[in-house]
Amino acid sequence: MTQVIKLKKGLDINLLGRAEMTTVEMAPCGVFGFVPDDFVGMKPKMMVKEGDKVKVGDVLFVNKQYEDVKFVSSVSGTVTAIERGDRRKVLCVKVESDGQMDCLVDNDLKANSREEVVALLADKGLLGYINQMPYAISANNVDLPQAVFISTFRDMPLSADVDYCIADDLMAFKTGVETLAKVAHVYLNVKKGSKMDCDALKQAGNDDVTVTLFEGKCPAGNVNVQINHIKPINKGDIVWTVEPEVVVFIGRLINNGHVDFTKKVAVCGSEVKTPIYNKVLVGQNIGDILEGNIDDSSHKRIINGNVLTGKKTSSDGFVGAHAYEVTVIPEGDDNDEMLGWIMPRVSQFSTSRSYMSWLFGKKDYKLDARIKGGKRHMIMSGEYDKVLPMDIMSEYLIKAIITCDIDKMEQLGIYEVAPEDFALAEFADSSKLELQRIVREGLDMLRKENE
Repeated sequence: MTQVIKLKKGLDINLLGRAEMTTVEMAPCGVFGFVPDDFVGMKPKMMVKEGDKVKVGDVLFVNKQYEDVKFVSSVSGTVTAIERGDRRKVLCVKVESDGQMDCLVDNDLKANSREEVVALLADKGLLGYINQMPYAISANNVDLPQAVFISTFRDMPLSADVDYCIADDLMAFKTGVETLAKVAHVYLNVKKGSKMDCDALKQAGNDDVTVTLFEGKCPAGNVNVQINHIKPINKGDIVWTVEPEVVVFIGRLINNGHVDFTKKVAVCGSEVKTPIYNKVLVGQNIGDILEGNIDDSSHKRIINGNVLTGKKTSSDGFVGAHAYEVTVIPEGDDNDEMLGWIMPRVSQFSTSRSYMSWLFGKKDYKLDARIKGGKRHMIMSGEYDKVLPMDIMSEYLIKAIITCDIDKMEQLGIYEVAPEDFALAEFADSSKLELQRIVREGLDMLRKENE
């Protein structure tokens, strides 16, 4: 019998500008950008130089520590720029597409054993898209997992609908799951009552796949929350977490013999004129996606990814490897509110019912990017635990990270968390601490200590 896990803690934030179930296909033209920082924990070693011609699947850079792990181009064309920052750090590799999408095809793919699957994913540029826990870093071909976890739904504000995004690629998704099951046991986590529910249950006949149903408020769709309730991570354990679109990438490789990084991205937010889905390639220019669909007269924040976990960018940015939304919200720096927080604010959202808006029932809110508060000392008030349904002492863990107490960090469950797990807690935090940044620094500190 399929297990059903109901989460009681959490917080749903209803924002204005959710994408409609309509898709516009973007042509593979213009300049594409590939950002090594999208792959956390990976130090790039360049394999191309400016002026080189590349095809879809050609290697752009490799992981300097694990050189068999490659990162490839999603388009064919010419390498026009390799942008570098301080100490010659590679910031972005730009490829101008020729629009032809010439690709490397391999009709003799070997993926029958665990070793062959891992070697194939590393060689074709897909292994880096898989996340490794603990430390929430890009996976490598040396530290192999005891299990693979796939969350088939998202419930962050304005998140792209997974059912809709992979509706045309269910065969590839199934192939991807079967391929990953050769590496380790796959835990397929599904939202109870979703369209994916029935299809996922069919996978339950495979002894290497376990289907678990989840219900509850955000962040029930967060894969690390799911892991905490299914099979918590202990020190020394290694697991992979794979996004549904990456599972589709893997399935396409096996079925077609070549990589295809096409995915649907939700163009959403209150500042978008027509919130819809765009079918794009990894590295697509964000300005091309937003052209004609936003109002240039107001102050806006463009976010590469989800509104809570994405990165601030501009129209010159590129769709990230792990971004499934391009979100546009008001910046808020041009607002001049009379009396400030004293006003009843019937159109603003509050987690603590500080505003009168809660009297008007469920509604969509137009929120801006302001912090709305000053930084102050941590308040140990149970705020994090109200929205974080994990069996960890989250506030004490944050305090241990701030004080660099590695022993305490280990005892309090840092091996189980990733920065995005604290996105809602960061939103609700009255102390205005940058919790996701703090957790990322703690994980990097711990990884450096254990290497």
